[in-house]
Amino acid sequence: MIEVLSSSALATVQDQGRDGYLRYGVGTAGAMDRLALTVGNLLLGNPDDAASIEIPMFPFRIRFLEDLDFAITGADCAARLGERPVLPWWTTHANKGDVLTIGVPNHGTRCYLSLAGGVDVPVVLGSRSTQLRGEFGGHEGRQLKKGDVLKAIGLIDPAGHVAAAHGAGFGSVPPEHALPAPVSVPCADAGDTVVRVLPAAEYDCYQPQSIDAFWREGWKVTPQSDRYGYRLAGPTLEPVRPIEKRSHGIVPGVIQVPHSGQPIIQLRDAQPSGGYPKIGTVIEADLWRLAQARIGTRIRFVQTTYQEAVAALEELDRYLTRVRNLVGLVRPSRH
Repeated sequence: MIEVLSSSALATVQDQGRDGYLRYGVGTAGAMDRLALTVGNLLLGNPDDAASIEIPMFPFRIRFLEDLDFAITGADCAARLGERPVLPWWTTHANKGDVLTIGVPNHGTRCYLSLAGGVDVPVVLGSRSTQLRGEFGGHEGRQLKKGDVLKAIGLIDPAGHVAAAHGAGFGSVPPEHALPAPVSVPCADAGDTVVRVLPAAEYDCYQPQSIDAFWREGWKVTPQSDRYGYRLAGPTLEPVRPIEKRSHGIVPGVIQVPHSGQPIIQLRDAQPSGGYPKIGTVIEADLWRLAQARIGTRIRFVQTTYQEAVAALEELDRYLTRVRNLVGLVRPSRH
């Protein structure tokens, strides 16, 4: 078990998300950076979809109420267990009473604290993820606050006993090193986030100069951005003629253009339908990059094809296979 010692960190319990309920008006929720969540679970020997704590504001502090292995993935934070530095993308063992402090990231914007076995909260509609809009799932349907106590599910050892710690002291190459930026973008700054985009249904409904600006310019992530979506600032995207549409289904990654002409990228807590026209969609393989874009930095869009999007997913799978194989060399299979 762990006790939360921080307030107002906007931390929530998230897993891979709630699939299959968009038709009923229930959004996906789930980790913004699914790749970081998956790797944290793999390192600990957890099921891939075990729940972790997503932390987007810092510092964040917890106290371990039992001996437990953990891993921190995602943004590169200056974490400390007591006075000892904690490596990112690494498994670490905590003793009962230890205090973990996760500091401000050097880069990236959210990290994931994974516990051996996963966070034990009720499964609602097939997921342990927190749905903030609907106030259900996760821990009482809300962000974590000071004084909350969360239990780790625990893993079963080969003898059939629950074991809180299975060994630590190894890690993985972070995806930003194993999966470098997909393409080189002229005039891009080092802090820009480059993501690949497929043109969407209303792409051809915009003025040629707006289409050119969409691909050429860097789009600033505004402070009005959150888990629901990133509101971007840049050139005004103007349609050839006014576009009026009925509400239709949308998914994370869809780039909509409201009447202001400033794009919004829908993310994990987005509602499942909307009426704004769609100019593009960030490919699934790059959503983890998008999740780590900081407020005030710029996002750059690179046009891609369906075949390239599929190939990018396959590259992602190969990276996860390498991590899985590494873990298999260090710890025996428990599932």
